[in-house]
Amino acid sequence: MSKSTTGKDAFPFRPKPETMRRIEQWYQADNCRSKNEFIEKAVNYYANALAAKDVDRLPVMVAAALDSRLGTFEDRLSSLLFKQAVELDTLAQLNAAAYEFDEASLRDLRAKSVQTVKATHGRISFEQRAREAGAARYGDDEARYEDEL
Repeated sequence: MSKSTTGKDAFPFRPKPETMRRIEQWYQADNCRSKNEFIEKAVNYYANALAAKDVDRLPVMVAAALDSRLGTFEDRLSSLLFKQAVELDTLAQLNAAAYEFDEASLRDLRAKSVQTVKATHGRISFEQRAREAGAARYGDDEARYEDEL
């Protein structure tokens, strides 16, 4: 290799006709001033892609760590949901033992609960339900007064 006047190494390059056609087609589309600049960019891009293959192990390790953390989170969440379901079932049994409901009332209550959960996206507060129950018992005026407090 010999040095040119620009300080770059001269390198004989004999591409196949198909490769030369692609260089001619794409070097201006890539905003390169010369075919040499395009070939240099292409070589650097390919060399970086080869170097990146060595780095592929890092994403695998990150994915494994995330899978482990998510697995732990899933186990904890499942345990909490199980405990909540036990508490909810206990409350349901207490209510069923304390009050006698007919089938139609249970269906209506369940339908109302489904509507409430959908409307609130699951964010239901005891206070809001108590205000609603008070409004049903004492009329809308009392419920509005409590909402203003």
